[in-house]
Amino acid sequence: MKKIWAVANQKGGVGKTTTAVTLAGQLSAEGERVLLIDLDPHGSLTTYFGHDPDAIELSVYTLFKDRADKRAQPRYDQVLVATAFDNLSLLPASTALATLDRQLGAEEGMGLVIARTLQDLADRFDYVFMDCPPMLGVLMVNALAACDQLLIPVQCEFLALKGLERMLHTLEMIARARGDSPAHLIVPTMYDRRTRASGEALDVLRQRYPDRLWQEVIPVDTQFREASKTGKPLSLSQRSARGARAYARLLDFLLQRASADEAAGEPTPRQDQAWA
Repeated sequence: MKKIWAVANQKGGVGKTTTAVTLAGQLSAEGERVLLIDLDPHGSLTTYFGHDPDAIELSVYTLFKDRADKRAQPRYDQVLVATAFDNLSLLPASTALATLDRQLGAEEGMGLVIARTLQDLADRFDYVFMDCPPMLGVLMVNALAACDQLLIPVQCEFLALKGLERMLHTLEMIARARGDSPAHLIVPTMYDRRTRASGEALDVLRQRYPDRLWQEVIPVDTQFREASKTGKPLSLSQRSARGARAYARLLDFLLQRASADEAAGEPTPRQDQAWA
């Protein structure tokens, strides 16, 4: 695998699923083999591609159960779902994920299930995006342990800034407890240049987090809503839409930064560092 990204924020409705879907669609259109993993019990990513989290039988939860049961061969092929789009696959969520912390959270090795899954699937995919739940628990710990980098979408409004503060506090706690945490990038989303509130929130982000902030924005674009209705990523349906173009620039930035890190020999926090 070339790169693994987790998309997380401890606030819902900030564009996590849209970010994962649109970036994944862009890469799949370029011929890269992309895996999307839905780690949110609400299952927005799963629903996006036409599956019902309440009805789906085999899901990411199955992989945790297989590890807990010490199953010799986890059921990857049964859980993996092909989407309607070339090069784009899904590990879906089920609502059973909401019970994971209570049922299996205390089992040994539960913090590294996704990291080990991606290690086993490394030859099948080039890039991975994980859509995370908006709360700290075993699912987010798995995502942070498995990813090379964390993307934190932040809606350009003041209530969303509180979610960002909680997310950054979580990363600080992990760094103190484990000695390491993933690199992260804050991505301003749902920016509406017509409103004063969006401009002021963006100014706050630029003042507080200049070194951790993507300096462009993802604009408000009604085409994102239309794309979700049809279940087709905007980066595949309307690549000229302003929202799709913004995500294309974000992807270029991420890939350039990844290349620069590799050239500099920067280590990546994969499962062999096992701080989960």
